[in-house]
Amino acid sequence: MKVGLFDSGLGGLTVLNAIAKTLKGAEIFYIADTLYAPYGDKNKDEIFSRCDKITEFLLENFGIDALVVACNTATSIIIKHLREKFPFLIIIGIEPGIKPAINSSRNGNIGILATSSTLKGEKYRLLVDELKKEHEINLYEQACVGLVQQIELGETSTLKTYEMLENWLKPMLHNHVDTIVLGCTHYPLVKKTIKDIMGEDVVLIDTGEAIAKRLIALSQNAGHINEGDLDILILYTGEINSKMVKIILRRNKFEIRKCEI
Repeated sequence: MKVGLFDSGLGGLTVLNAIAKTLKGAEIFYIADTLYAPYGDKNKDEIFSRCDKITEFLLENFGIDALVVACNTATSIIIKHLREKFPFLIIIGIEPGIKPAINSSRNGNIGILATSSTLKGEKYRLLVDELKKEHEINLYEQACVGLVQQIELGETSTLKTYEMLENWLKPMLHNHVDTIVLGCTHYPLVKKTIKDIMGEDVVLIDTGEAIAKRLIALSQNAGHINEGDLDILILYTGEINSKMVKIILRRNKFEIRKCEI
């Protein structure tokens, strides 16, 4: 089984980590598209074109059997197109985990931390409208402008990052939010800071484990035997914080190198 993943930077490595805990006997090819990071600041056409090009690159160079779009913003823009263009591929996207948040919340007050593009996206808005009809919930949405860049720089626990998160989370504290959806794959990397501000009891929802389970199920349906070694190759298109890569993937062996797409 050959699995491709991509994100604009380091965030998708949180998804890769979850996959690596359960997937065996496979090769994983991860592309950190740092030359175009962050996707959340780009227009739809640019993201669409870039994601299509990366998928073509993974197919042509590595012959992938499965693709994980490890980015909420990219998923909302490109996933339908990719499934139509590459029907032979197992393709898994990511959306903010509002459904599991509803199941976890004790009072129905749920915070959503995401990029502006994700919150404005049609896929997200349709999901919210559907769930609000079925459940009595209060959603407190916050676009975290600049947070991805802080994480890419490795500043996950600096004063500046703390102050940014504190400013966004204060209204959620005031409104007794007990569950927060991490609507960007970068955001699990600042879980500790969020809990420092919100308190240890707050439930943080990220979708890495759910994506890993989905990939295992679909790959086994396709005949994959989940046994053997796991090989991981990390590719990046611009500059990358290799120290952060090592911290995130500290429990995994991997190769890292630059590529041109």
